[in-house]
Amino acid sequence: MKDKINTKIVKINPNNIDCDIIKEAAEIINNGGIVVFPTETVYGIGADALNDEAVDKIFKAKGRPQDNPLIVHIGDFDDLYDLVEEVPENAKNLANKYWPGPLTMIFDKSDVLSDKISAGLKTAAIRFPLNKIALELLKESKKPIAAPSANTSGKPSPTEAAHVIEDLMGKVDMIIDGGSTYIGLESTVVDMTSEVPMILRPGGVTIEDIVKVLGECEYDPAIIKSNEKIIPKSPGQKYRHYSPKAKVILYKGLVENIVEKIIEDYEKFELEGKTVGIMSTDQTHKYYNKKNVICVGDRTNLLTISSNLFRDLRKFDQMGIDVILAEAVNEEGLGKAIMNRLSKAANKTIIV
Repeated sequence: MKDKINTKIVKINPNNIDCDIIKEAAEIINNGGIVVFPTETVYGIGADALNDEAVDKIFKAKGRPQDNPLIVHIGDFDDLYDLVEEVPENAKNLANKYWPGPLTMIFDKSDVLSDKISAGLKTAAIRFPLNKIALELLKESKKPIAAPSANTSGKPSPTEAAHVIEDLMGKVDMIIDGGSTYIGLESTVVDMTSEVPMILRPGGVTIEDIVKVLGECEYDPAIIKSNEKIIPKSPGQKYRHYSPKAKVILYKGLVENIVEKIIEDYEKFELEGKTVGIMSTDQTHKYYNKKNVICVGDRTNLLTISSNLFRDLRKFDQMGIDVILAEAVNEEGLGKAIMNRLSKAANKTIIV
């Protein structure tokens, strides 16, 4: 983008939506512009998914690699049939339970969606969001909206409008401030074209949730063991993501061992002249006396951690921290998604 855009920032109360603002935002979408809007997961940077020039603007604004596919958002289940070749019965069952919601499904795409959306793949990722503002924008624009997270590519995803302003001011036409997002991590992505439904990116809908509906589901091996050579069918698969400016070190093991090792390393990095920060939990906060600590949430309520994770990674950067020492959490349920994001943000993982 050569010229700086005059970005308009507007506030919307999700419980009392201003229809005039939604109409203005929909007009921007329909005229090939880009609008940032909240979802229940993170903020998205949206453009008309059927307009290649508009989609190009998303990649340019984010600095996003062209081989990283985009998620297409719809405002009604029936919109799905225009965008994909086939809707399998198991996808209908999953949608019946978790749409609208933090779930993206991958289908064989129809010719309506260009290769720009899918990064040249024959599949497309589709989501039906739950957030009221997102739904109103989709319904008013009467278009499917391509919308990856509204951040500079590689940085922590935005969960508040302030994060978007920091990254994308002057690069988008409008930013809708709808308050903090609820889940705080991007949607679960499930490949419905594989023989057994496969999670390509964990999120708010867990593998346990999906198995309850479909009877079976697997994780993509790339989630278990990182492989940079994969062809990504989902955002978040190929590149290092969610990273603050600071170096992140992730500590896994028994909680008491994690605490002991973090205290040891904190003092070591300080002796090296580094400014160090600790990402703690409610259960461990008290052990890091007189240190730079941000408590990310409660280990017994992982939603508190997921909703704060990206916000707190950004806070460390604002504090001028050089090294973040982050505690791992249990990988069951939502913990799998939290650890997926932390692992991708981390420069190094230490097992204690």
